[in-house]
Amino acid sequence: MPALQNDTFLRALARQPTPYTPVWLMRQAGRYLPEYTATRQRAGSFLALAHSPDLATEVTLQPLQRYALDAAILFSDILTVPDAMGLGLYFADGEGPRFRHPLRDEAAIAALVVPDMSKLRYVFDAVAQIRGALGGSVPLIGFSGSPFTLACYMIEGQGSDSFATAKKLLYSRPDLMHHLLDVTASAVTSYLNEQIRAGAQAVMVFDTWGGLLSDAAYKTFSLAYMARIMSGLIRECDGRTVPRIVFTKGGGQWLESIAGCGCDAVGLDWTTDIGAARERVGHQVALQGNFDPAILMSTPAAIAAEAARIIAAYGPHPGHVFNLGHGIWQQTPPEHVRILVDKVRECSSSSRS
Repeated sequence: MPALQNDTFLRALARQPTPYTPVWLMRQAGRYLPEYTATRQRAGSFLALAHSPDLATEVTLQPLQRYALDAAILFSDILTVPDAMGLGLYFADGEGPRFRHPLRDEAAIAALVVPDMSKLRYVFDAVAQIRGALGGSVPLIGFSGSPFTLACYMIEGQGSDSFATAKKLLYSRPDLMHHLLDVTASAVTSYLNEQIRAGAQAVMVFDTWGGLLSDAAYKTFSLAYMARIMSGLIRECDGRTVPRIVFTKGGGQWLESIAGCGCDAVGLDWTTDIGAARERVGHQVALQGNFDPAILMSTPAAIAAEAARIIAAYGPHPGHVFNLGHGIWQQTPPEHVRILVDKVRECSSSSRS
């Protein structure tokens, strides 16, 4: 693989000094970009797009051709692992992801096993192809959903505001939920390690729905399994440490616990003050976030002001990666993303000079 030219993102995750705050954005390759829409139309469907290493490479690179971003993230979906387990992932028009075979009874959950990673070869081929296409310009991030977040979809069979069916199982049959999470954690560990072997230079676990849980349930059914994944990941590849990022949406109250799970960086949503968060974790981990994606729908002045506020709140300390507190909204004007990315570079460079 070509030598890495811009390692600012990796150095920030290692809490080393950087000349500016590196920036990448959750869902930076996606529906807000007209070129992405054109590529998806060519593919015919989201799944056809995600299953094609050529097209996944194309859309992964699209935002990097527009903006001065410091990392690329693999274009894929968090539900690839349960799909490989045989749950039958599909996307209904206007309704998001669904499973044809959700886990609704004890027999189905008991029969669940770690899938053969060859079923996910298209993901690993995409990682290798993207890494080559980047030519060493910026690092590539691989990712997976957390075991609890994946379990929510696997049980519910689709998206939900409350995931009531999954939570009912958690409390009524914790033994079944633990079996499901145990198998899924093993699958996610293998999945991320294969991404690292294929060329991912950092990995991230998205715990999108962990914030729905009580304090005790979060630590037992979400954080414990993410900690297990962290301990099972490859730590070095190509002579360099592979950083691990954990992001629980709505997880600010558990910041210290998340920081102690074995990760190198903790993602923040927009509900936690990043300056206070830095004081809480000290030098234990890097922090990533926490710009509210809704602000990208507002005015250039508001975008610039909030970016400057977050950078000032964190201060000129090492260990900050600028990002959103969740994914970019589909309706976001692409020119507003440019304003944000440029403002982060400008403000953070000034604060270090």
